[in-house]
Amino acid sequence: MIKLLFIAGVYFGIFVNLQDSSPNNEFQNLQQMNNIDTITLGAGCFWCVETIFQNLKGVQTVVSGYSGGSVINPSYKEVCTGTTGHAEVCMIRYDTTVISLENLLEVFWKVHDPTTLNRQGADVGTQYRSVIYYENEEQRKIAEEYKKKLNDSGIWDSPVVTEISPFINFYPAEDYHQDYYNQNKNEGYCRMVITPKLEKFKKVFSDKLKQ
Repeated sequence: MIKLLFIAGVYFGIFVNLQDSSPNNEFQNLQQMNNIDTITLGAGCFWCVETIFQNLKGVQTVVSGYSGGSVINPSYKEVCTGTTGHAEVCMIRYDTTVISLENLLEVFWKVHDPTTLNRQGADVGTQYRSVIYYENEEQRKIAEEYKKKLNDSGIWDSPVVTEISPFINFYPAEDYHQDYYNQNKNEGYCRMVITPKLEKFKKVFSDKLKQ
């Protein structure tokens, strides 16, 4: 599938008001910093993943990119060959006081088919694999336990094949990939694939949507 895609200069940080450095504000800033976490998820085309998670309460930023491969700062064209080892992913920065990792993973596993190896619909290749890149032991444990519960439940006829691996790298995708759906809602892929998925997601997770 040929895509016209989009990199963001994304800066993950807490901005402190330099004009007010009172102990109370410093404490609030520290609290805010401690409440922010990051998880990197792949569930097929990152346009779809980005669009879904942008709409969740507690999610601060979503950046499309490439993770898990051996090539430094790969291009979209290189990743599409399936030879770099990267997956199309989204790095999701979220406030743990508003949304938990369990909630994020619930959405993650419900908005794609985690039983198809290296494939989501018409998107085929290792770059479209279902994957969770965890950043600490707690994230790994939660993801592994959740995956086990899904497999034990027998919800799907086939087992969940989602890869759960430590985070090793992330390269933001080209600018035209970022915020793709919002910038290209009338494009064919958006109308035929992303919009129906987004509408279904909003019905299922109406209580978790941003206003």
